[in-house]
Amino acid sequence: MLALSHLPESKHVLLRQLAEDLDTQSLSWLSGYFAGLASHGPAAAPAQKLAALAATPAAAPRPLTILYGSQTGNAKRVAEALFEQVRATGLNARLLRADRYTTRELKDEQLLYIVISTQGDGEPPDDAIGFVEFLGSRRAPKLPSLSYAVLGLGDSSYPSFCGIARQLDERLSELGATRVHETGLADLDIDTIARPWTQKALAQAQAVLKQADTPPSASITPLHPKAGRYSREAPFAAELLLNQPITAPESDKDVRHLELSLEGSQLTYQPGDALGVWPVQSESLVTEVLQTLGLDGEAHVLLADVERPLKEWLGEHRELTQLTRPFLQAHAELSQSEELAALLQPDRSDAFRDLVSTHQLIDVLRKHPAAWTAEALVKALRPLAPRLYSIASSQSCVDEEVHLTVANVGYEFEGNARSGAASGYLSRLAEGERLRIFIEENSRFRLPVDPSRDVIMIGPGTGVAPFRAFVQERAAQGANGRNWLFFGNPRFDSDFLYQTEWQAALRDGQLHRLDLAFSRDQEQKIYVQDRLLGHAADVYAWIQGGAHVYVCGDANRMAKDVHRTLQQIARQEGGLDPAQARHWLDELAAQGRYARDVY
Repeated sequence: MLALSHLPESKHVLLRQLAEDLDTQSLSWLSGYFAGLASHGPAAAPAQKLAALAATPAAAPRPLTILYGSQTGNAKRVAEALFEQVRATGLNARLLRADRYTTRELKDEQLLYIVISTQGDGEPPDDAIGFVEFLGSRRAPKLPSLSYAVLGLGDSSYPSFCGIARQLDERLSELGATRVHETGLADLDIDTIARPWTQKALAQAQAVLKQADTPPSASITPLHPKAGRYSREAPFAAELLLNQPITAPESDKDVRHLELSLEGSQLTYQPGDALGVWPVQSESLVTEVLQTLGLDGEAHVLLADVERPLKEWLGEHRELTQLTRPFLQAHAELSQSEELAALLQPDRSDAFRDLVSTHQLIDVLRKHPAAWTAEALVKALRPLAPRLYSIASSQSCVDEEVHLTVANVGYEFEGNARSGAASGYLSRLAEGERLRIFIEENSRFRLPVDPSRDVIMIGPGTGVAPFRAFVQERAAQGANGRNWLFFGNPRFDSDFLYQTEWQAALRDGQLHRLDLAFSRDQEQKIYVQDRLLGHAADVYAWIQGGAHVYVCGDANRMAKDVHRTLQQIARQEGGLDPAQARHWLDELAAQGRYARDVY
């Protein structure tokens, strides 16, 4: 990174924030702009500076804007790939994260592509909340000159599948914009929908922008180009060095600390990044499915020019633990189950949610028998997707290793053992075995650039993982900002993850405050949001003094409760009304001082 020693310290953070996520073309334009200002000297009058800017060759027009909203990085990756493909054709384009987009520009856009994910039961990713709210408000302008297309990423096991993409598509149409092709609705097997959508988007960009000199066809690069040797598409086979339970035997949870070797991979990561893991289904579950359907696991199945034995398709390439609406619809028709068909009706969203949260594939196959062929089954099941885990280590401390904190999702359903695909796979792995991994960057969940800033970390359960990395990194940096951790779990005696490490960090001055919420150690349950509220004055004082706030963990309950509690603290300690408290928290997020890694 270039030295910033010629600039005042107060300008360092502003400059880095300005440059973040800008493409090469934008950075080049900025360099010309600043050079024009510099050529007139520091004492130049404002009029002279404007004249210098006008004299600087104008940046090429940017008729295509690609906007993305991404929680886990998938939408960002697809948007980046589309941007590179558009640029390769000679079209002029820019790529922006939704929270970096100036909404007043919307009325002047000619062509807009949006790639956006939907979280949980129909919520936008954190970096797109402001844009989604603006577009849905009365402040949104009429858009008769805009052409647009939307690609949604989601999970069809949720009732509001790609709900945010549908919402944006409908709203843009209401505002008078013209849809250039149908909204793409991509499930966890993103490429199935995203690749053809991207190809159509590229062709439509050429047509709408009327680039006569654009080549008639462009080579389609991979949807997820990655620098370096290893990536999601070409994962590294990492050796498992340690697989250690860190909850007591009497705990209701089986949480494990895993350490993997990155030796020879040249993979690097920063605190806040995630590790992608390609899981393998358990042999016993694959056998159950085959036996229930009466299928031969050795039978070869050809799909999209790829031929594999059926048991390999099911074990390494298909989802068996998560149900999706498309599969259930196909199974309801094949089994002629009226009960299952009724659960899939639009007005039965609660029943559908209960079904997919309690049942796995094998349970549905047993309850509603159907005669699947091997080929039809492979085609109907969703492709197996990698799982992302917040990294629990700083590379400054562990060098060529990466650590994870994983809760094994194991339970019984109607007398049968069940587990999560990835967590069960990781818990079964023996030290010395290898697993396929890749690094998933998370630029929105980063420690402050200024090491003197305080940080407040809120991470119950395995949500504490990235904060282990944060504390390690801050210690390695010699950061002089204070570190305050809020951690919660059911019981002190059995569920205090990394207890000795936190105690040592407190002793050594690497952790300055630690507040604990063990919900079941007393009659009245206590959670991290209760601890926050109990220290409301100090929390507010830290934040008003410049502290950064981080939240990691469950999106559906904990993160929402913490969000509401922070607003309550602003009302209580800052005297803000509800609207002002919401704006206060939104401003913190816009400044990068309130970041969430929720799932």
